[in-house]
Amino acid sequence: MFRFIVSEIPVSSEVRTRVVCSALWSIVVGSIILAGGCNPQAVNQASPDDAPSQAEPSEGASLDPQPREVNFSETNATPATTQETENGGKTQKERTEPNRLAKETSPYLLLHAHNPVDWYPWGPEALEKAKREGKLIFLSVGYSSCHWCHVMEREAFSDEEIAKLLNQSFVCIKVDREERPDVDQIYMTSLYVFNELSGAGGGGGWPLSMFLTPEAKPFFGGTYLPARDGDRGVQTGFLTLLKRIQAVWLESPTSLRNDADRVTEVTQLQLAGNRPNPLFRLEKAAIADGLEALAEQFDPEHGGFGFNPSESQRPKFPEPSNLILLLEQLRKNEADTKTREMLTQTLDHLYQGGIYDQLAGGFHRYSVDRFWHIPHFEKMLYDNAQLISVFAQAYQLTNNPDYRRVVEETVQFLETEMTDACGAYWSALDADSEGEEGKFYRWSETELRSLLNSDEAWATAAAIWDVGGEPNFEEKDYVLLLSRSQSETAEQQGVELEAWLNKIQPIKEKLLEVRNQRERPLTDTKFLASWNGLAIRGLADASRCLQEPRFQVLAERVANAVLDQLVDEEGRLYRTQGKDEPVLRAYVDDYANLIDGLIALHECTGDEVWLEKASNLMERQVDLFLDETGGGFYFTSDDHESLLARAKNPVDNVVPSGNSISALNLIYLGEKMDRPEWLDLAETTIRSASTLRQQSPSAVPRMLIASERYLEVRPERTGQPLEVEPKEPGSPNP
Repeated sequence: MFRFIVSEIPVSSEVRTRVVCSALWSIVVGSIILAGGCNPQAVNQASPDDAPSQAEPSEGASLDPQPREVNFSETNATPATTQETENGGKTQKERTEPNRLAKETSPYLLLHAHNPVDWYPWGPEALEKAKREGKLIFLSVGYSSCHWCHVMEREAFSDEEIAKLLNQSFVCIKVDREERPDVDQIYMTSLYVFNELSGAGGGGGWPLSMFLTPEAKPFFGGTYLPARDGDRGVQTGFLTLLKRIQAVWLESPTSLRNDADRVTEVTQLQLAGNRPNPLFRLEKAAIADGLEALAEQFDPEHGGFGFNPSESQRPKFPEPSNLILLLEQLRKNEADTKTREMLTQTLDHLYQGGIYDQLAGGFHRYSVDRFWHIPHFEKMLYDNAQLISVFAQAYQLTNNPDYRRVVEETVQFLETEMTDACGAYWSALDADSEGEEGKFYRWSETELRSLLNSDEAWATAAAIWDVGGEPNFEEKDYVLLLSRSQSETAEQQGVELEAWLNKIQPIKEKLLEVRNQRERPLTDTKFLASWNGLAIRGLADASRCLQEPRFQVLAERVANAVLDQLVDEEGRLYRTQGKDEPVLRAYVDDYANLIDGLIALHECTGDEVWLEKASNLMERQVDLFLDETGGGFYFTSDDHESLLARAKNPVDNVVPSGNSISALNLIYLGEKMDRPEWLDLAETTIRSASTLRQQSPSAVPRMLIASERYLEVRPERTGQPLEVEPKEPGSPNP
């Protein structure tokens, strides 16, 4: 049994992490005890942020900025020659020749191509090396717009002494979680399991830092780990932790393997999920249950969900799936004033806050405060794609011109800053530039006054963004946010809305022109099938709800790009594009969201070609991912590489669950294509999440929608039990 002494260690506010200290005293049966001292794990609650740039800022003023891309040599030379540099008194090595990651296409992996660490990408070469040499694996998982991922890259992975120890004693694997969500999901779950079993407490986040046996079984981990003892106010750093873990492995490998077996067993149980409840009956109150749960979490003053009065500064995320549930209810009952209030209150605060880019459009990933004022500055395709759909549907419902403006500006942001040459959209913009969080987006009062050098211009800016008072970012800068809606401001100024927008446009353009001369945040230029599917849905909904044909054209362009680039001659979908060909066989989320995007195009255009393409992909998804035992779909295909577990995740998170979207797709295609067997699969998929749906309906908002839409198509199934109970795992097919 794990034995840990856990305590909280305060750190400086700049770190914005919770540090958990685990004192590991000695080796005992079935547990790891690291001799002496304290081994802190800095757990990053917020999860994302920044990256050092690899390109010069674009020259000249432009309202059509060029993104900064990562460019590394493709030469693979390991071991590499290095040159020494000094950083804060610590000797670091920078490779003059790149490591194995130089052959990868992920911008995040390429950022580590010149580390002195001998990184491997996840794959047979690294895993077989660990087994052959009997070495522990150090697994580091992150993504390009993650601030603390890049902090650890600079502090730890560029450090000569740390790299030497890692290279001698461990097999080091670096993973981009956006390319390999399967690996990330397994080992992030194992971190939660480790924290629970050890009593260490704490949550998860990125960078994910896990230690594995040579068989890739996890036994210890954390998130961001300061490089050395005393760094950032933490007693024990990464270097000391590495030495102690290696000592345990050399002295008591059997005890460590026993720990790994226990963590692995519980992780596998967690990822397998709950079996469907055989007594569950489909009822028309599914959405009502979800709305009741959301109402308990709703912030009545500032909108959004997850509000807790005792944690008023808890970060807030837009959570599009919750907003989609509200819209579905209003589709059924426009007179539901309580649901309408939750929707409009949230949307109004979202677009008026600093979480929305008031100059160029587009939403940042989340707000660090209750009020949506100060964002974490990265911009993700998946957020913006879904929020385009949300605001478009809300405009159709309310005819609020501010909602329409948000849709138009956000689409323009994607076109200006996120578009690949093939027509698909890139993944993300980083939060940092010039080594500072949000520097690209922030303004000092001195800078604003020098640019808006007339009393009228300054008064107009003050009316729009409430500048001139106390700075709202670290007491020195402004993040631009609206003091009220543009409609309300126009009324206050005594002018029509269109006249007011025309008046402020030159001010916005002037500030944007200056901003575009700054060093830009890094752009993650990979494009993913899943997230582009969300974008197709958003654009098609925008075209349909705003009656705007140009958005349909964009949706069709993205759809054709993804189908051309990521579907092979046999109709197999891939997750992303490599150097010359698609790479990484798609996950269920990729199929589900792309199919949903094609369905949205069919809803928008009525063109049967999109229905046919969606149906072809649905056929492949059923063949590759269906769980014939418990219903629903596995995250990985049946011919995917063998991993620690084969997961099924029903939870609608920042990206909706592939199972909930698949249920909706099966209902639509089953009805339109007269495929009753697909409707049958829709029901078993809905029932596969029945246990979670009963325990926590707000965790599965899209599945609640699917449940009620299914009963609209098959009302005779209302109140009926499952006709054929799921088989026990391992039982033969009939």
